[in-house]
Amino acid sequence: MKKLLKHIRFDTAAWALLGLCGLTLVPLLVVGAGVGAADADVWAHLVDNQLFELVRNTVGLVVLTALFSLLIGTSLAWLVAMHDFPLRGWFEWLLVLPLAVPAYVMAFAQLGLFDYTGAIQTYLRELTGHDVQAYFPLRSMVGVALVMALAFYPYVYLLARNAFKTMGRRALEVGQSLGCSPRKSFWRVALPMARPWLAGGAMLVMMETLADFGAVSIFNFDTLTTGVYKAWFALFSLPTAQQLAAMVLFVVLLLIGLEQYWRGRRRYIALGSSEVQQRTVLRGWAAGRAFGWAFLVVLCAFFLPVGQLLWWAWPSFATDLNAEFLVYVRGSVVLSMMAACSVIAVALCLAWTKRRSHSLLAPALVTLSTMGYAVPGTVLAVGVFVPVAWLDNVLLAYFPNDAGAILKGSLWVMMWAYVVRFLAVGYSSVDAAMQRVTASQEQAARVLGVSGLHLLRRVFAPLMRGGLLTALMLVFIDVMKEMPMTLMTRPLGWDTLSVRIFSLTTEGLWREAALPSLALIVVGLLPVLYVARRR
Repeated sequence: MKKLLKHIRFDTAAWALLGLCGLTLVPLLVVGAGVGAADADVWAHLVDNQLFELVRNTVGLVVLTALFSLLIGTSLAWLVAMHDFPLRGWFEWLLVLPLAVPAYVMAFAQLGLFDYTGAIQTYLRELTGHDVQAYFPLRSMVGVALVMALAFYPYVYLLARNAFKTMGRRALEVGQSLGCSPRKSFWRVALPMARPWLAGGAMLVMMETLADFGAVSIFNFDTLTTGVYKAWFALFSLPTAQQLAAMVLFVVLLLIGLEQYWRGRRRYIALGSSEVQQRTVLRGWAAGRAFGWAFLVVLCAFFLPVGQLLWWAWPSFATDLNAEFLVYVRGSVVLSMMAACSVIAVALCLAWTKRRSHSLLAPALVTLSTMGYAVPGTVLAVGVFVPVAWLDNVLLAYFPNDAGAILKGSLWVMMWAYVVRFLAVGYSSVDAAMQRVTASQEQAARVLGVSGLHLLRRVFAPLMRGGLLTALMLVFIDVMKEMPMTLMTRPLGWDTLSVRIFSLTTEGLWREAALPSLALIVVGLLPVLYVARRR
């Protein structure tokens, strides 16, 4: 017991970890403290008119999106992992491409295709001669959920594909020995064994759906996330936004707990070459159905939306690619690079102090530090802004400012929000790279008189160069596509591609929003293709 207490005690590195952990905990605690901070009049208005609708829409959308993603992702993973059909090798990585399309870009591109006035419904009315109200009721909860499932199903697909690939031949031989057909083996053997992976993928989809702001805004489908934004910027009630954010945070923490539970239930078994599952060769009608289903999903989730954007952007490509567009590109690139460097610096400090700490609390502190990635951007924006506004009021008492703000509306606020939001992305690559530096290499450097920060700069940094560059790329791309935090915390006049897309789609200018959307998709393809190459 004494030995355990000794290890639990904080050493110097653990105290440093606690300080870094404060970057994430402060915004979350501020949001959590907002449970009783609402403006009474505004909150009463919300309760009487909108709150029930916000909760109903949020719950319904999260559940439906998860169900659709499970259906699409699991079926495709089973086909790709366990069967051979035409172009299976191509579909294995083509099915991941929708990850490169931000959900808000997917939303307005799909509306341009399948809405009542969209190209496909217009063509069907001309073809059939029937002026029906809608062939595809896209502006409904089911329609919004289906569009978001097309953007998020790869989370389920990737985990399920890995689960099915690691089962091996023996797993399905059990079903065959019991007289089960291939279809019954899927339902009675493969699916139950893959349940932890499927549940984990579904939880990721649910968290992404809960955090989404852009897509639901384009559909004008109000959820708790949009409620936070409107309470702040439409009702001008930051306390009410804080209380709504607290509700969202509670749901997020619940989903994080469930995801960690299902992750803990996953088991990996090392398989010999003789145990690897041989894919079943599909022929005839079965091969055609497998090919048709995979092709339909890739077509609807990637090629049709990208094709629609190209169709909108091409006629005005020469005129829209002007100095104004380059201003948005420059703003996005500069902001993303600043955020990426900030995140990598904090991630490097986090990984370094964790390596130096001998406290048993170090892993828990790291987990707390990196949990901001699961929290919606609107919630983090509120959690960061409230303490900054309080600190501003304190500083203004000593340093009067005619503008009425010292820290509010500055890049420092944005950088803090970005670090909290994307620290998990940077830390995973940085820590993995640091683990490759062995203890013997570190000891050899110390024998040669290299220690402290010099050890980090002269030994660790060169050996970690690949991991640092990967982390930099991933964070850079995530910040490029991020919308709600940028929209809510950006300095006046600082516009990015995502903010530009939001402002144009809000005004219904979808053609004008096509070019910046294509730019984000091209950038988003880089990590997707990287992951596909490493599969």
